Amino acid sequence: MDVDSKCRNDTSLPVSNEESSGPLAVIVIPSLLGLSTLLVVVVIFCSLCKNKQRRQRTEDNFTNGQPSVSLTAASVSPPKVQAALRPWEIPEECVLKGLEFWQTGHYGPICKGLLKRSDGGSSAVVVKSLQGGLNQPEAEEFVEWLLFLATVCKHENVLQILYCQTQRLPMYLVLDAYNPGNLLHFLWTLRNKNADPLQNFSERSVFLVAKQVAAGLDYLMSEHRLVHGDVAARNILIGPGLSARVSGLGVAFGGRKMDSAIRQRAVEVPLKWQAPERMMMQLSIDRSDVWSFGILLFELITLGSSPYPELEPLSVLPKLHASYRMKRPNNCGGSLYDLMKYCWMWSFKDRPAFSAIIKLLESSQHLTATQPIHVPEVIDIFEYNRQAGLLS
Repeated sequence: MDVDSKCRNDTSLPVSNEESSGPLAVIVIPSLLGLSTLLVVVVIFCSLCKNKQRRQRTEDNFTNGQPSVSLTAASVSPPKVQAALRPWEIPEECVLKGLEFWQTGHYGPICKGLLKRSDGGSSAVVVKSLQGGLNQPEAEEFVEWLLFLATVCKHENVLQILYCQTQRLPMYLVLDAYNPGNLLHFLWTLRNKNADPLQNFSERSVFLVAKQVAAGLDYLMSEHRLVHGDVAARNILIGPGLSARVSGLGVAFGGRKMDSAIRQRAVEVPLKWQAPERMMMQLSIDRSDVWSFGILLFELITLGSSPYPELEPLSVLPKLHASYRMKRPNNCGGSLYDLMKYCWMWSFKDRPAFSAIIKLLESSQHLTATQPIHVPEVIDIFEYNRQAGLLS
């Protein structure tokens, strides 16, 4: 009598699990393991194929001009604008490769990839494109944005525009991918275990970076009468050899327009970086940028700490009006702190111009410390955003 018969005919006798399931387990368990392994392999393979197809579609959209909107520069801008952008149009022999979605920008998706030239050379780039389905006013604004950047980005300490595409679809902008990139994130990597032992970032380094940022801001004001409006470490690009470029020109672009929707961007600048006159009257002038530059100096010497960490954003203005200023940070020399306080004079008329700031930085640089700045605390991103007033 087999085991199954015993189970059916004699329920009074216990049946051994080993006797009943042993042969079955030998067959089923390896089979299940094999099937699960095969399933995992299939899922991974499908995922890789989808990613490859998505990347290929992205490249095809940019290189073959598949439409993402029904509007081009020819249909939304006057001939003068088209003529001004023509020298910046991407040559036919240049090809964008390896484009991968990075983040969503104000006008649409932002991708990272490689720009391959006819001579065989290639360089890392950032591609900002116009999102599909936008209406004519938004497309017009995108073209105006391209023209704005092509006009003002002509200084070594301002972000570099390489090419654009406006004569066919999709419309996009190609920027040099400056590495390491975002200055704030770079400062955070210098903290604790993430720090590169070969990267000696000292108080003298702060002066080096600050002088370049001041030069870029001075150029924007002296050559274009342009107030940046959002000077902060998050809007500065850092490159090889601690070279720096001013980025984040969206507020500056909006400041030249009377459209209320564009001007709204200026209101969205975090309070802890704003000068008192901006918080009170939304008055944006070059000396307002100087105040924000003083906050940037604080960010640099503290390796990316939030300004006024002990204050809520809405309590900053009353404290400033009562003559409160941030205390001298660790690692900060007297000359650097004096410059911060100079930038934080209550009356904008008493603050230095950027041309004077450059001279002050140059004259004091030889007095600065050269040992690496040490900040042991690791940044908690959520807590930082809360302290900085960046949470929406």
